[in-house]
Amino acid sequence: MTLNAAPQWRISGEQGQRNYERALRRYPAQAIVDLKALRDNMAHLVDVVGGPNSGTAVMGVVKADAYGHGLVPAALAALAGGATWLGTAQSHEALVLRKAGIGPDRAHILTWLYNGAEAPFGELIENDIDISVGSLDGIDAVAAAARTIGRPARVHVKVDSGFGRNGFTPQIFDAALAKLTRYASEGVLDIVGQWSHLAVADMPSNEEFVAATDAQVENFKAFTARMEKAGIPPRIRHLANTAATLNRPEIHFELTRPGVGLYGYEPDPDMGEPSDWGLTPAMTLQAQLGTVKDVEAGHGISYGRTYLAEEDTSTAVMPVGYADGIHRSASGFNTAGAKGIVHLGGPVRLMTVDGPRIVRVSGRVCMDQCVLDLRGKASELGVREGDTVVLFGPGRGEVYAEPTADDWARAADTISYEIFTCLRNRIPRLYLNADVLPEADRAMLDPESVL
Repeated sequence: MTLNAAPQWRISGEQGQRNYERALRRYPAQAIVDLKALRDNMAHLVDVVGGPNSGTAVMGVVKADAYGHGLVPAALAALAGGATWLGTAQSHEALVLRKAGIGPDRAHILTWLYNGAEAPFGELIENDIDISVGSLDGIDAVAAAARTIGRPARVHVKVDSGFGRNGFTPQIFDAALAKLTRYASEGVLDIVGQWSHLAVADMPSNEEFVAATDAQVENFKAFTARMEKAGIPPRIRHLANTAATLNRPEIHFELTRPGVGLYGYEPDPDMGEPSDWGLTPAMTLQAQLGTVKDVEAGHGISYGRTYLAEEDTSTAVMPVGYADGIHRSASGFNTAGAKGIVHLGGPVRLMTVDGPRIVRVSGRVCMDQCVLDLRGKASELGVREGDTVVLFGPGRGEVYAEPTADDWARAADTISYEIFTCLRNRIPRLYLNADVLPEADRAMLDPESVL
């Protein structure tokens, strides 16, 4: 009998069970996404800004395939939680949302990243998708498309308040205002919003960073004043990311844009843990073990001999690797290995006959697999090929044998965002608690993905 370190999933019925078994046959790893957690996280973020009648709307940021959680399912869960806006970086994903059936009566959609020479501005305008403009050429291109289509483009003016990425700088803003006012007068541009990005709002304990955020806020307000003076005041201002949504109520303005908070994580460990902010991680990544075998002390594990077994032990192959999005930087080294240093590999929850324990990626992460040192004999632990292990989920942390994406981020020297956003689509996404969605929305889901 195989052991299971994953939760007892709330599968809806026979069809859900068939879908689960199909996914197990398809691939030896699955990403289980809880739509209720996504909905509840969004509902909480709506409450944080004062509720649906506060004058501050909330955008569910679903860019990058909803941070790896699945674009359409996550968007529907965000809407169920009270979001009235959706945000995608890429034009393609904005159009996918509209084609899936999320019409302008359900949600405004903003897209902001494109190659202005080739972007499908006309199609975006026809689908009532708001477009960010942050360059002079971009303004001209959007206006030209609107003129061709014969209807105004809804635009949000992106300003660089100090982030140093996209958006108009103060020095070039007069030239931008001249174009914007001309095109607004012509009726080809509808100046809906003004927005910017914050650089360090997620580190409130750092006084220098707090001051930098204060400076960005003042710069943002100065851009607003210049738009007002030019006769094109923004109807909607949005500056607050997840961090500022949670800890900067004075800059909620008319719209906030929580991203990682929707998926249940705090923006930075400096802000504590998800539970500190009423958030629940929505994704669990599980895998089924491949080869389990005994190895003797001194046996090398994986490429480069960076990890040598310190004593007689058993190992297990976890059949996911960097081609699946498992970071190679989460490899495990020990002092017996070629590097002569200790680096704790990514933590994995393993079930044994004595209960759950944490084992770690041992040696280098490979393209399609990792090796786990069980630090004991599999025959005594009860570990067998086919056992289900958990890489991360909505737990209390690896100290409780409940690893999270934050734990993996520490092992890989990165951030939680990268841990789940990088997961490749060859890992099936399966969705729990689809019943939190309206019936019409459930029909938009891939029926084979619903548990």
